Amino acid sequence: MPMVFLRHPLRAPARALLTAIVLAGAGACAGGPRPDPLAGALGRVSDEIAADTASDPLSREIRAAAGPALDRASAALHAGRRRLALFELARAMPLIRARQYVVSHRDAARSLEALEAEWRRMDGLLAPAPGAGAPIPRIGASLAGALAEAALPQARIYYDASLDYGRSNSPDAGLFYMGQALAQQALVAFADSVDDRAAGRAPDFRSLAGELDALESEILSTYRPPAAIEQHPRFIAAASALKEARELDALGLRRGAMLRYLQGSLRAQPLAPSPPVFDGVATPVRLDALEARLGRDGRDHDIARLFIELARADVEDTTTGAAHETAAAVAEVVLPRYLAALEPAASPAPAPEPVVTVTLVRWPYT
Repeated sequence: MPMVFLRHPLRAPARALLTAIVLAGAGACAGGPRPDPLAGALGRVSDEIAADTASDPLSREIRAAAGPALDRASAALHAGRRRLALFELARAMPLIRARQYVVSHRDAARSLEALEAEWRRMDGLLAPAPGAGAPIPRIGASLAGALAEAALPQARIYYDASLDYGRSNSPDAGLFYMGQALAQQALVAFADSVDDRAAGRAPDFRSLAGELDALESEILSTYRPPAAIEQHPRFIAAASALKEARELDALGLRRGAMLRYLQGSLRAQPLAPSPPVFDGVATPVRLDALEARLGRDGRDHDIARLFIELARADVEDTTTGAAHETAAAVAEVVLPRYLAALEPAASPAPAPEPVVTVTLVRWPYT
């Protein structure tokens, strides 16, 4: 089956390379090289979305959201950026899996009673929530572990919200949330299956409570008109990553918290009064120096290397008008914050004394 998306076709070189990698693994049973699980998973998901010709609103929306992520994953794998390919594939897979669940459980959306029956059945399929008996993923590579840790709490969160969402919106909407719950749980297993077992022990990530407080203050300090209105979606995206990082940090899921903290930092940079500016000479040199520094201690810094791959891909973007703000932000803010977070936590500054100002307003002649 040709790997062509309905709305977002793969670039020809990426499609050819991806097909070659998947086919090359077919000889593994005969003593050939071990199949590449990442390329195999990307090929299967690409085939699935290419075969989806449904015209219903949900299918169209899923293709519009997942297609570009799969495009980016294929291009990243073609360029040898496995971390970025894994990251983008992990963004697309839950959407596709959730939609498949909806299609295969249409009867559960016939009525609220049918939805409630499916909701009760699913309860036995989901692992306990973190902190309530669920094991923390013990995946070797820090990036695969971070993706698994970030997905683990979401399974129960989507499940807990699904029934009320179906009641207040429609059974179809609740069913999609149930599908998202199963998809997030499946993502944990997927991350384990593609774990590259990076050489070196992952850093002992500590709590990021202080860093998250600082990031929140940074975001709030810029949340004022006109930026608060003109760039509202960007504020929402940064705040969403921050909220998730806090939840993961509180659960002790340190790798997941680090990934979301760095994503929040990256998303917040365009909102800053003076965001980092790309320099065609200085920025690549700084990225080289930071990457070299990560390689000196022999530890697994795959989470940080993901952002280096994001920056490299941004530098290579030849789109007209590309400002390369991702590369600048990674070099000047994101990676320095990662390195700072590996150091012992700074002593928190004393909290200021609370001050309350009460203003009384008297309506005239009353």
